[in-house]
Amino acid sequence: MNDFPAVRDDVRSDVPDIRPSAVVEEQPPLPQQLVELHGWGRAAGSMSHLASIDSVAGAVSALRQGSGRGVTPRGLGRSYGDAAQNAGGTTLDLTHLNKILAVDVAAEPATVTVQAGVSLDTLMKALLPFGLWVPVLPGTRQVTIGGAIAADVHGKNHHTQGSFGNHVRSLDLLTADGAVRTLDRPGGGSWEGLDDDGRLFWATIGGMGLTGAIVEAVVELQRVETAYFTVDTDRCSDIDDLMARMSEGDEDYNYSVAWFDAVTRGKHMGRAVLTRGDKAKLSQLEPKQRRDPLKFVAPSFGTIPEVFPNRMVNKLTAKAFSEFWYRKAPQHRVGELQNITQFFHPLDIVAEWNRVYGPNGFLQYQFAVPFDAPETFKRCFEMIVTSGHLSCLNVLKRFGPGNLSPLSFPMPGWTLTVDLPIEAGLDKLCDALDEEVVGAGGRVYLAKDSRLTAGRFRQMYPRLDDFLSVRNRVDPQHLFSSDLARRLEL
Repeated sequence: MNDFPAVRDDVRSDVPDIRPSAVVEEQPPLPQQLVELHGWGRAAGSMSHLASIDSVAGAVSALRQGSGRGVTPRGLGRSYGDAAQNAGGTTLDLTHLNKILAVDVAAEPATVTVQAGVSLDTLMKALLPFGLWVPVLPGTRQVTIGGAIAADVHGKNHHTQGSFGNHVRSLDLLTADGAVRTLDRPGGGSWEGLDDDGRLFWATIGGMGLTGAIVEAVVELQRVETAYFTVDTDRCSDIDDLMARMSEGDEDYNYSVAWFDAVTRGKHMGRAVLTRGDKAKLSQLEPKQRRDPLKFVAPSFGTIPEVFPNRMVNKLTAKAFSEFWYRKAPQHRVGELQNITQFFHPLDIVAEWNRVYGPNGFLQYQFAVPFDAPETFKRCFEMIVTSGHLSCLNVLKRFGPGNLSPLSFPMPGWTLTVDLPIEAGLDKLCDALDEEVVGAGGRVYLAKDSRLTAGRFRQMYPRLDDFLSVRNRVDPQHLFSSDLARRLEL
C-alpha cells in the first residue's frame, strides 16, 4: 500500500501559499458568462454570472469583481434547491479545482488531501485500487468534496459513522477578505469551548458556502479489502413493520436504508424493502471476484434525453413502478454480495435522470424528527401518501448523533425523503409537513430545500445565532451570498 503515487508540492504551482490566513495574489479579471442555474430539482432557477475557477488566485479575482449581489461557490450542482445559485450576482464554478494532491497511507486513519472540485466519483476510483475508502457517501458519487463539506452530506451509515464533516481533518477556506485560512478540526465537545478558528471550522461544515469558498481539504479515509458489500434484504409489510425492524436491528450493520412505497394505501401502507450491509472481506468473495477484489464496477447506460413532458410521474406510472420495485426484492435474503453501484448508487447508472420529471422539475422533501416523536413521523408519512402527490424514489433511514455544526442537518431520529413533481397544491402539503416537523423539534435539509420560509427555518435550526455570529465576523458585508441565503434571511 505504500506505493500509492502521492502527489507532492511540485504539481501545486497553481495553488498559492496556503497557510493560515495567507493573503493570495489575485490574477487578471476572469471572463464570466450570464447563465441560468438551478439545482438538481430543476425548479427555482435564476440568472447568474458564472466564473470558471481553476486556481485560488482566480477565485480571489472573482471576489474582487463581485457585484452587490455577492458570490457563491458551486460544484456539480447536486443540491436540489437554490443553495448554489446567486441571482444577479457571481457564481464560482469550482469544478476545475480538481487535483488529488497527496495521500498519506502511513497515517491512521489514512488521509487524502484534495482540492474542493474533486468529485467523490473521481476520488473513489483513484483510492479504491489501494484499499482506501471514502467514509461517507450520499446517494450519488457526482458530488464535489467542497459540496460534501458545505452540505455536510450523510449516507446509509450515519448511525455508525456520522456525516461527512466528522471525517474532515482540516480545510482551506477562502474568506471574504481574500485570505485563505487553514482550519484544523478542533478538539473538544462543545461550541462554547471552541476558539474563533474552531467555530469557523464547524460553521463551514454544513454552512452551505456562506462562510467562504472551500478550496482544499484533508479527509480521513477507511481501509477496505474489497469493493463489495455483504447485504441482507427484507421486505416489510407496512410502515410499522419497517420501523420496528430498523429499531431492533440497525446497530448490527454499518449501512442501513429502506425504500418504501408511497403510493399504496390501506393495510400495506408503507410497505418497504429494507437493505442493510457491511464491507465484504476478501474471504467472503466468490473465487472469480477474488481475482480483482478492488475492481470499481460503475456501469453507465447513457444520458436521459430532454424529451419527457410534465406529469410523467402519475398514478399509473407511480403505481407500476412501486409494485415492480417491491416485488423484485426477495422476501428475505442474507449475505448477498453487491458492488458499489448496486448497493450505493443505482441512480448513477444513467446521467441526468432528473429530466424524467419534465420541464417543471421536482422537489425533494427531506425531514428528520427525533426518535421520541414516532407518531409525528408516521403522521407526516401518512400525509404524503394520502395527499395525492406521488413519489416513487422514497428513502427512510435512522440518524445517529449530530456534530457541532450549527446548520448540520442530521440529528438522532428518523429521516424520510420523497421526490415530488412540481404541481398545484404541493406548497400546501409542504407547509403542513413543516408545521408537523417543527412541532416535533425536527428540521428539513437545506441541501434539498427551495421553498422554506425564514421563520420556519429559524424554528427548525435553534443554533442559527451561533452560525450567524461566525458569519458576521468573517464576512460582515455578506460578500458570500446565494438565493438560499436571501430567502432564509441569512
